[in-house]
Amino acid sequence: MVAGNTSSVTEFILLGLTDQPGLQLPLFFLFLGFYVVTVVGNLGLITLIGLNSHLHIPMYLFLFNLSFIDFSYSSAIIPKMLMSFVSKKNIISYTGCMTQLFFCGLFIVSESFILSAMAYDRYVAICKPLLYTVTMSPQVCLFLLLGVYGMGFWGTIAHTSNILSLIFCADNLVNHYMCDILPLLELSCNSSYMNLLVLFIATAITIVVSIVTIFLSYGFILSSIFHISSTEGRSKAFSTCSSHIIAVLLYFGSGIFAYLKPPSIIPLDQGKVCTLFYTIVVPMLNPLIYSLRNKDVKLAMKKTLGRISCSRKNWKL
Repeated sequence: MVAGNTSSVTEFILLGLTDQPGLQLPLFFLFLGFYVVTVVGNLGLITLIGLNSHLHIPMYLFLFNLSFIDFSYSSAIIPKMLMSFVSKKNIISYTGCMTQLFFCGLFIVSESFILSAMAYDRYVAICKPLLYTVTMSPQVCLFLLLGVYGMGFWGTIAHTSNILSLIFCADNLVNHYMCDILPLLELSCNSSYMNLLVLFIATAITIVVSIVTIFLSYGFILSSIFHISSTEGRSKAFSTCSSHIIAVLLYFGSGIFAYLKPPSIIPLDQGKVCTLFYTIVVPMLNPLIYSLRNKDVKLAMKKTLGRISCSRKNWKL
């Protein structure tokens, strides 16, 4: 990545969320709390799924990967962001900036496609229950996961290469809490219409392919639900999908608002708030959304806590 740097700039200064001194310490503790909840929630969900055999089914395999993705890109962003609240200058090297951009892009694009894979899994489970074990075989699940991370890799290569082609002359103040695409485009000496076009096309492909897959899956799901005669059956089908629908709306709503509108329509400071929502708030909420409404996860938690309690008693004896 370093080879692409023909700029005079060797490091950037991340300006963070705000320059108001009175807000720095409260924001530090607020986002530290967010990060702790994110880490505990996502690693907890990963551990529960790994330790409980009744969760070793496609639905929870995808949830396992969603938690891994959420944990990964939160960890690529928040620790560096916290430094901006407690240091005078939050400096990041050019290489560090491009590395952060690469990994954030990898996991953020992958999240779009893991949500699509989860929607397809729910479609098969509700619309073709008798064929579920065949349609969602281990081989198919592996193929879907390879597609998820493959598209994530393609997306981040497109975005990172786009930024690596830019030249940064003198100004190195990034008006953001992370190395994001739009503020870096604003900062460069030679950014052009083509760079914005690459950003728009790569983002649009990710969002459109993901959303079309999700809409088609849920279109067929709704059609099947309306053909269920019993009220209890409909309620069960809706509850199965509701957590995923909430996660999809939160993630894609903020992502579309941040990247698919021109910077002239959304000022950069408002863009920071949108980015904040899907990079920090959504990864924190996902474990809560998928666990609080999920009987299988609650059962797994009780079993795991029971095992821990028994092992402690045995250890004391």
